This record gives sequence, C-alpha cells and structure tokens, in this order.
Amino acid sequence: MSAQEFYAPILASTGVYKFYIDGQWKESVSGKSVAISNPSTRQTAYQVQACTQDEVNKMFESAKVAQKAWARTPLYKRAEVLHKVASLMRQYAQPIADCLVKEVAKPSKDSLTEVVRSADLIDYTAEEGVRYLGEGQLLNSDSFPGNARNKLCLVSKVPLGVVLAIPPFNYPVNLAVSKLAPALMAGNAVRGSARVSAAVCPLVLLSSCFHAAGLPAGLLSVATGRGAEIGDFLTTHPDVNCISFTGGDTGISIAKKAGMVPLQMELGGKDVCIVCEDADLDLAAKHIIKGGFSYSGQRCTAVKLVLVAAPVADRLVAAVAAGVAKLSVGRPEDDCDITPVVSESSANFIEGLAMDAKAKGATFVTGEWRREGNLIWPVLLDHVTADMRLAWEEPFGPVLPVMRVSSVEAAVEHCNKSKYGLQGCVFTRDINAAIRISDAMETGTVQVNSAPARGPDHFPFQGFRDSGIGSQGIRNSLAMMIKTKSTVINLDKESYTLG
Repeated sequence: MSAQEFYAPILASTGVYKFYIDGQWKESVSGKSVAISNPSTRQTAYQVQACTQDEVNKMFESAKVAQKAWARTPLYKRAEVLHKVASLMRQYAQPIADCLVKEVAKPSKDSLTEVVRSADLIDYTAEEGVRYLGEGQLLNSDSFPGNARNKLCLVSKVPLGVVLAIPPFNYPVNLAVSKLAPALMAGNAVRGSARVSAAVCPLVLLSSCFHAAGLPAGLLSVATGRGAEIGDFLTTHPDVNCISFTGGDTGISIAKKAGMVPLQMELGGKDVCIVCEDADLDLAAKHIIKGGFSYSGQRCTAVKLVLVAAPVADRLVAAVAAGVAKLSVGRPEDDCDITPVVSESSANFIEGLAMDAKAKGATFVTGEWRREGNLIWPVLLDHVTADMRLAWEEPFGPVLPVMRVSSVEAAVEHCNKSKYGLQGCVFTRDINAAIRISDAMETGTVQVNSAPARGPDHFPFQGFRDSGIGSQGIRNSLAMMIKTKSTVINLDKESYTLG
C-alpha cells in the first residue's frame, strides 16, 4: 500500500483532517475547523476538526469500556501490537516527517530522524514492558517485628485507567509516543490532545499507525480543537486517571486544577552551561553551539545560559561566535540549521528578551538583530547580567546569553536561584570538580562535558521546581502508568520454607 493510500481515510472531502474516535475517523458535528499555520510561510498548512465537549465525553465513554478488555490482554499480545505500530511508522515515515517540516518548521533530516527514533522508542517500550510489568513481588509477614510467617502479600502492577497525553509542538511525534506507548503497554486507554500549532503529526498521522496495527477500538482517541473550548474540559474531566503533559507554564495551571490524579509534567527549563577555567574550550564551544542552536533553540534541553569563568570568557565567546557564524539560516526544506520559530507570538517574545538585554548593556557579538517574519538570525549575547530578563527567562529561540562569573560557586548560585531546574551541564577537565558541581546544581540532570540532552530515551528525564513533576524515560514512564495492588493471603497457621 502506498503512503497516500495508507493515510487517505484521515482526510475529509473538505480538506480538513478528521479526528479519531472508537476506531473510526470522523468529522465533528460542530462543522468547524481549526487552522494550523506553516511557521515558514505563515499561511495555513492544515486544518483539523474542532471537536465538541460532547464528542470528548463519547471518547471517554468508549475508553472506559475498551480499557477493561485491554487490561485482560496478555503482556506479550500488547507488545505485539506496539511492535506492529513501530514497523508501520518506519514504513510510512516520510509523510509524517514532511508534516513536521510544514507544521513546526523542523529541518527535513531532523524530522525523519525523529520519526525513526520514535519507532525505536515504541519497540524498546514493548520489550521493557514485557519484562518490567511482568515482575511481581511476594512479601512474607515475619520480616516485620512481632509477626509470624502466616501472611503472604502478593504485589502486582495494575493499570491506572484512562491516560490523557498532551505532547508539545517541538518534538510532537517523539514526545507523543513517549506517552502513548508506556500507557498502552501498561494496560491503559489513552486520550490524545495536542497544541493547535502541531496536531496533525503527533495525533492524526500517528493514530493511523496504531489503527492499522490492530489496536482495539476505543483504546486510543484523538481530540483536536481549540483550547478555549475543550482544553480545561479535557484536563479536568472526571474520567481522566493520569495526565502526561509536556509544554510550558500551561502545565502549572493544569496541575492546580487536576485534582487527585497522577501527573507527569515536563514544563521547560533555563538550562545553564557552566564552563570552568580549566575546561577544554574547543569542546565546550562545540557543544554550546549545538546545544544552544539546534532546532533554532526550541528545545527544553537547549543551552539557554552560559556561565563562564571570567579569565577564559574572551576565548570561549570568540570560539562560539566563530561557530555561530557558520550556521545556515533559511527554510526547513533545505535542512538549514536555523529555521523559523513556531509562531509570530514566539518570535515577538524572543525579540523582546533580546532588546531588553541590549538596552541594559549586553553586547551583540554576532551582529545586529535580524528578523524576517518568524525567522530569526542566531544571536550570541555577551556581558549579560542578572538584571536582564535573558538571565532568567526561557527564550525558546536562537538567542544565547553569556554571563561572566567570578567563581564556580557564583555560577551554581545563579543556577539554583532559577525557578527552573530541568537540566544543566558543566565543562571541566577535573572529574572530581565535575561531581561536586553536579551535586550542587539543583537540576534534574547534569551533563558532564556535553550539552544538555533528552535521551537516549531510556535514560531518566525529570525536572525540579517549575520544570516539572515526576520522571520520564521508558521504565520510569511505565512505572508512572500503573498503580500497585496487594493481595494478602492469610494462612490458618505459620508456615516456614523448608521449616
């Protein structure tokens, strides 16, 4: 089957992508649609259904029924379905990658890499799920003081029920499957929702692969529409048993309203890069350029602030500036290093941060500010100080501030004053110093002699403070999607093994 034939059922005759419910592709009874703009052209690239609250309710109704049957499905059979999904994603990867280019202006090669990486994540989740979820526990009562051996506690892992999965715009495919695969493998149903800026890739196209793989109807449904109409309705729905969300400050609002449900939240970061006086400056510069400007800086794990020891600052800034000058700027279709940011409002916010820093004395090392529409030329700013917004706020764009610090202690102190605590990194030749600095940094992950990064996908991934709640990574996500149940067998008399 050609890719065109494979994805044909999801497009209505009106040109609007359908939504997915109870194993079927449907048009909303609202008769309305939501436009998704291409960040490069700022013209409408796609349209998706504007689902109603009643349609969302029907999704949850079918989910509760389907989940009960899925929970009784053996682990190896759940894994078989996920492996089929991964295989279909690889087979029909190019249309999803092409959609990433249009929806979020991700370079073509990176878009295809994301789809393949996501298929690998699904395979790994299936394999890890069979092992991890298949493990139980037996406890004997006589290990606690005052108890004889007359009780046996069987501890098992059971599904939560219905998981609400909300991926971000920047890695919409990878961070969708990082939620969907563990939730389904653990025996849950999933309701999917997404940003208006990125709904076709992670939900509509991806759902086609789950549908074709034979996932039972009702286990996965996709709600598209306006956040003002169905956003809070979804996140506060009484049938939601867990919320897995990746994004920004919206997650804090969701957490406050969610009530008594488990939360898995990754909400961004102000990832600092501490460069010590003894660091390999060429290595540090290489990773700062990659970490700060990959995908135009629109990554939660991007380097967002360089804290460099003053004696080596001139040399580091010069090395980074030389690398930034070599970055290509242009269209994602041409695989440029710097492509348009996701929206005009995002570009305006980034410009505001840069202009604030300039007004307060920061130096534009790479030349004057340049912007065309949503396309921003990469900016390296030196002599940034703590009174500037860029010292604390997350630009989510190709703007990298450098602060010169008098000591490692001063760098760590600034890091820990941030409201964020997702990731950070330290460059030094002294492994003992690296461990001490890492221990002192109040962030979820610290990379030593490398830029911050999410992955490989089985590594734990978590943030402190406003950067999130809970932990990701394949095994941690599986653990997030279950609850513990105990069955206690009471014996009529004490029984001791070989006793």
